Amino acid sequence: MQKPFLTVLIVAIIGALAISQFTPDLYSAIAFFTGAIIASVIFTLQSSNSASNSNAQYKGPTMTLYVGNLPYRVHEGEVKELFGKYGPVNSVRLVRDRKTGRRKGFGFIEMSEAGAKKAMNKLNEFDFQERTLKVREAKSQDAEKSDKE
Repeated sequence: MQKPFLTVLIVAIIGALAISQFTPDLYSAIAFFTGAIIASVIFTLQSSNSASNSNAQYKGPTMTLYVGNLPYRVHEGEVKELFGKYGPVNSVRLVRDRKTGRRKGFGFIEMSEAGAKKAMNKLNEFDFQERTLKVREAKSQDAEKSDKE
């Protein structure tokens, strides 16, 4: 079972017991469903507050990092969790092959400047899912064009 369901179920049972103690003339089923409704409302409010906090974009100086030698099976959430230990992460973009749709093994992470510098120091040459990561500051496309000229 999922944690949210178990949480609602436990709170519903506690709510049903509490309501049946205060109003003994109510049937247990009514008390249980009242507790379930109260628990669902509390859980919904709690999860919406935590979701709005976790999706908040970092506002301040940011840096984009290039991350190479990523495992092909890695997902954006796993990379965000890894880099999130060092600072707020705004976005993770893992590059895919246009024809096959499979990941190419590299990507870009936009995060706070201070966190990006820490992540570069700590995660370059770091073993992640049996691969050694290469973490560098990403070059902008404008810089690449001026280098070729």
